[in-house]
Amino acid sequence: MSKDLVNKILITLGFILLYRLLAYVPVPGVNINVVKEFFDSNANNALGLVNMFSGNAVERLSIISLGIMPYITASIIMELLAATFPTLGKMKKERDGMQKYMQIIRYSTIVITLIQSVGVSIGLNSLTGQNGQSAISIDMNTFIAVSAISMLTGTMLLMWIGEQITQRGIGNGISLIIFAGIVSAIPSAIGGTIDLVNNGQMHFLTVIGILLVILATVGAIIYVELGERRVPVSYSRKVIMQNQSKRVMNYIPIKVNLSGVIPAIFASAILMFPSTILQGSQNKYLMVIADYMNPSSYTFNIFMFLFVVFFAFFYASITFNAKDISENLKKQGGFIPGVRPGASTAEFLNGVAGRLTFWGAIYMGLISTLPWLIVKAMGVPFYFGGVSVLIVVQVAIDTMRKIEAQQYMNKYQTLSAVGL
Repeated sequence: MSKDLVNKILITLGFILLYRLLAYVPVPGVNINVVKEFFDSNANNALGLVNMFSGNAVERLSIISLGIMPYITASIIMELLAATFPTLGKMKKERDGMQKYMQIIRYSTIVITLIQSVGVSIGLNSLTGQNGQSAISIDMNTFIAVSAISMLTGTMLLMWIGEQITQRGIGNGISLIIFAGIVSAIPSAIGGTIDLVNNGQMHFLTVIGILLVILATVGAIIYVELGERRVPVSYSRKVIMQNQSKRVMNYIPIKVNLSGVIPAIFASAILMFPSTILQGSQNKYLMVIADYMNPSSYTFNIFMFLFVVFFAFFYASITFNAKDISENLKKQGGFIPGVRPGASTAEFLNGVAGRLTFWGAIYMGLISTLPWLIVKAMGVPFYFGGVSVLIVVQVAIDTMRKIEAQQYMNKYQTLSAVGL
């Protein structure tokens, strides 16, 4: 392993460690015991799901309680706007325009974070513990200002950490932050399951059943994520002669799941937002809606399936540009056997990608919901969803691929230097 790759891995681990340390820095003026007591009683609903994605930072009311979700929400809004308005979409493709595009996302993140932090602060005002203790230990107006600034600082730090990991480390920074938050909750989940077995609330065979579901889910994710359709490509004799000493790829790899982990993250961010806001409402109509949007409800999982499928198609249409691929092939003298270069090639590639995306979207929708249905049928008293497993496995696979790509790049640079 090269020194450069080791440095990138160490930088990534260092920033993830910083993220985990921030999860233990509470917002000033909060009674942490009251907040933790509240989250312990809501572990099986939307608040428990939000807490899991934050790596238990929410139950401590850390400065990173809002996590990276405001940034993801801003990204979703911008992606939808870029797909709707051609001017914004063109800005995103240009180098200078991309910087402005990212700057708009950052400013939008600030606005969303401030709105959410003020909402959380006001909601805490009515929260009391079993002994009648208030969740806020200072003046309400002062607390709103302090908590808004603290949570905004925390979210901005997370956004900066994510960007630093992407630029200087290995893997996608935002995905790795979510990955680290989910993984950090695994030890406590194992401990909680052991306690349930010891107390007789869960049978040992149920635990074995859950492990089998997890293994089957992980196996299915790995199998599909590594699957791809290789479209054969031929090159003219002139191009082959010019590139005798170079390796020419003779196929176009098209993954079954072109959109990666993004659909699951986007769908979770959208569905958790309304259910979190409605949680604790005393209005009977809002309480009914909150029950329907509970992560342990069938309604929530139906919406999860639909949103994951939608974002799988939406994001695949953005990441896979058949027109650009066909133009590049034409410039390089390449062509798909039996297909005319140009528009016909683009149409053919779109057809292949569309069929693969259909099955990839169905797969992602089923993985996001089916494990929960199976586990619920077992009578398990806690929430278990396939989204968390999907995110963890996909991010791990993507990170390993980038490490391998970095190793191959270093070997190629070494061989080129020796050849020179």
